Amino acid sequence: MKAAVLHKFGETPRYEEFPEPIPGLDEVLIEVKAVAFENVDQMMAAGEHFASKQFLSKLPAIVGFDGIGELPNGKLVGFSGMKAPYGAMAEKVVVPKTNIISIPEGVDATIAAALPASALTSLFPLQWGAKIEKGETVLINGATGVAGKLAIQIAKLLGAGRVIGTGRNEESLKQVMDLGADAVIHLKQSDEQLADSFKKEAKNGYDIVIDFLWGHPTEILIHTLIPEEIGHVDKHIRLVQVGSAAGETLSLPASSLRNSGLEIIGASKGLTPEAMSKSTEQIWSWIAENKLKIDIEKVALKDIECVWNRTDFKGKRIVIVP
Repeated sequence: MKAAVLHKFGETPRYEEFPEPIPGLDEVLIEVKAVAFENVDQMMAAGEHFASKQFLSKLPAIVGFDGIGELPNGKLVGFSGMKAPYGAMAEKVVVPKTNIISIPEGVDATIAAALPASALTSLFPLQWGAKIEKGETVLINGATGVAGKLAIQIAKLLGAGRVIGTGRNEESLKQVMDLGADAVIHLKQSDEQLADSFKKEAKNGYDIVIDFLWGHPTEILIHTLIPEEIGHVDKHIRLVQVGSAAGETLSLPASSLRNSGLEIIGASKGLTPEAMSKSTEQIWSWIAENKLKIDIEKVALKDIECVWNRTDFKGKRIVIVP
C-alpha cells in the first residue's frame, strides 16, 4: 500500500510503498478516507515533541495519529491507536476494535476529519475550563487560526454576549467578523495602540480570555487588566492558556494577579472522560446541524511531500485524502 513514510527525524515524510498491516485478534482493517494534517504531526516528525519517540518508536514509520475510515461493511468510523510503525496517513490501517467510533450518518469524511479535534480544542476551555455563562464577554486571543475561528463560533453557540477576536491578517480578521465576532483587534499596532485597543473593546471588562498566542501580545493584554486604582475587585477574569503561537514565555507582573480578578488556568482544566464524552457529543450535534464552519483544503496523499512544509494555510485545515 502507499503511505507517508518517515525515515529519519527531521526529514520530510515520503510517499512510498509500505507493507500492508494485517489485523490480529480483536483488531479491524480500515480503509482510510481522510486524515487531518496538524502542527503536532510536523513536531512529532521533527523530533521536537516530547512524545516523538513514544509514537514514532520504530523508523521508518507512517506518520499520523488518527483519522476517518471505512469498515469492511461500509460504515464510516473515526480511528486511532495504530501500533508502530503504522500511522494514519496511509491507504489502510489496523486498529483495536475498541479504538473506533461511529460517525453520524450524513457527515462527510473530510468534515469528520477536520472539525472535531479542532472544535474540541475550542469548546473544552470555554465550557469546562472557564465555565462560560450566558451573556459573558469573551476575548479570543489569536482568532484567525482554525481553532480560533471555531472558538468565535462556539462562544456564540454557548451564549456569550459579546465576542472579540484578535489577529494579524486583515483578510482573516474579516472572516472572523463574518463568523460572528462583535469586534476584532489588529495585533499589528504599537504596544501603546494595542493596549488602548484591548481597553476600548473590553468595555465593561472581559470575563473570559481564550489565549492561543501567549508571548508579547498576551503580556500587553495582561498589563491592561491591572486596575489603575486600588479598590474592590469584583471582576473574575478567567484566562485559559491554550497555545503559544506568539511565544513560549512572557513577563507576568505580580500586580496582575494581586490587584485584579485575573485567574490563569491551563486548557486541560476539567478534562475528564465524562467531560470529553459530553463535549464530543455536542460537537457532533453541531456538525450534523451545520452550525460550525471551517475552511478545508483537501490534499492527495501522493502530494504529502509538497504540503508538509507549506506555511500558507492561513486558518485553513489541511486534510490528507488517500
